[in-house]
Amino acid sequence: MTDKHDHSSHDYDHDDHHGHDHSHGHDHHDHGHGHSHVHTGSERRLLAALALTGLFMVAEVIAGFYSQSLALLADAGHMLTDTVSLGLAWMAIRISRRPADHLRSYGYDRVQVLAAFLNGVTLFAISGWIIVEAALRLMNPVTVQGQPMFVVAVLGLGVNIAAFAILHGGAKENLNMRGALLHVLADMLGSVAAIVAALIILFTGWMQADPLLSVLVAALILRGAWQITKQSGHVLLEGAPEDLNIVQLQAELPKAVAGVTDVHHVHAWMLSPEKKMLTLHARITGECDTDQVTREIGEFLSQQYGIAHATVQIERDACAEPHH
Repeated sequence: MTDKHDHSSHDYDHDDHHGHDHSHGHDHHDHGHGHSHVHTGSERRLLAALALTGLFMVAEVIAGFYSQSLALLADAGHMLTDTVSLGLAWMAIRISRRPADHLRSYGYDRVQVLAAFLNGVTLFAISGWIIVEAALRLMNPVTVQGQPMFVVAVLGLGVNIAAFAILHGGAKENLNMRGALLHVLADMLGSVAAIVAALIILFTGWMQADPLLSVLVAALILRGAWQITKQSGHVLLEGAPEDLNIVQLQAELPKAVAGVTDVHHVHAWMLSPEKKMLTLHARITGECDTDQVTREIGEFLSQQYGIAHATVQIERDACAEPHH
């Protein structure tokens, strides 16, 4: 008795257009040499920024205690977390280069997303600390020495601009790099706030400028922290790419690939924002060549949605998983 159903599963990788192998083997991590160069460049940028912020952080902490400036101490405290965060981001890139193994069949790309999430969470903690300290300073004003505060803040701004310039040339879509960049950007804002507060104190003697400007910086940090935490959390929760409309894809694919009559059980997720993954079931007409249809579906997904790796299950009759 013959089986009328052809429930063959094809794993389509855009890097391999010669796939007539109907096995279930997955090669999720053959992404070419481009990602290696990106990782190496990002790693060097992170290391250079780490050295800059780490060295200056020590000087800023000393100056902050000497001048009794909350804005300067807040900036120094954030630089301390920057040093840790940049170190975490740097380590994440190194770990993500490890090849896939039997325990991590997708490899270690998610380590960078996890590092971005942790960096976002630390920004929330820093902002909360700044706001609490500012409230205490407003209730119990502290005399701030404006001159050393101004000098160190200007030097800090220079270091932050240099670190920002180094990191800004990195991978724009990489959440790990964006998380590290956000920390440095928040430091830049902190340095600007410290400069403005120092000038106000020097010319007017109004000490409340220090905590008030610190609160403003904290609010700006919170906005960026929410964005990076939300985006990295979405990836960690197996969320679909934000630019992918599954309903639209299900409507377009049968029109784009001859022989496909229906597309269902579509599941999309990301290893990282740069590496989109998708699985789907495609029902085809009886005379179609399954390998040809699979290749065309893979090419459509790659060209229209930037999905370089998709697993396609071909069906000629009823769905193999009707209760899914």
